Amino acid sequence: MSAGRIGCMTTPAQGSRIPDGALYACDNSKFSSDGKGRYWPGAEAWFAWLERTVERYGPDRCLWALAPDQPFDAAGTLTESLPWLARIRELGIPAAYAAQDGCDAPGLLPWDSFDVLFLAGSTEWKLGPVAERLAREAKARGKGVHMGRVNSRTRLGIAEWFGCDSADGTYLAYGPDKNLPKLLNWLDELDGRPSLVGGTRPFGRHSRRTVKDPTTARRPPIKAAAR
Repeated sequence: MSAGRIGCMTTPAQGSRIPDGALYACDNSKFSSDGKGRYWPGAEAWFAWLERTVERYGPDRCLWALAPDQPFDAAGTLTESLPWLARIRELGIPAAYAAQDGCDAPGLLPWDSFDVLFLAGSTEWKLGPVAERLAREAKARGKGVHMGRVNSRTRLGIAEWFGCDSADGTYLAYGPDKNLPKLLNWLDELDGRPSLVGGTRPFGRHSRRTVKDPTTARRPPIKAAAR
């Protein structure tokens, strides 16, 4: 983690301590480990936790914070997220928005209000052509892209192909001593590939985003986030 290749994903339910020097991202527990959001503490308690987390570990190490969403419901996610995106940005960190099945319908992606597109939704949708198109559009708009629930070399490769800057999963939680070397090898393989996708500064803050020329730039290597 100290090398910056693997970050730490934290949630209100976990209360994880972020290792010194490690990058971190803040999930919201709406989906959570049970897939049903059983650990969601409520919006106000979630935001109080987020404020404490950013104050403790600093905004510069925070890759993004995911606004409250409604898993698998694009319209519900828009309603849940909109009141919080600006408040996340006010903490000095990038605001992430969860893309769900059907979010490509007109008016369901508030592009100007978030900094990172989080590919959530069902597995079939997240790995499909609509998610790929939206990921590439996000990159063209100068935004970061993250894919959730990535627990295999195949899926990590798909995330890289889509142009994702990072991915998360529970792979390391099940046998970290055995699986960490495998994960690092996957990252080595992907980092060594030339990319057809021009890059942006990953997770750029809305106030000072830098976009590189896609005809000359290589996208920064994909990062993995351990839960």
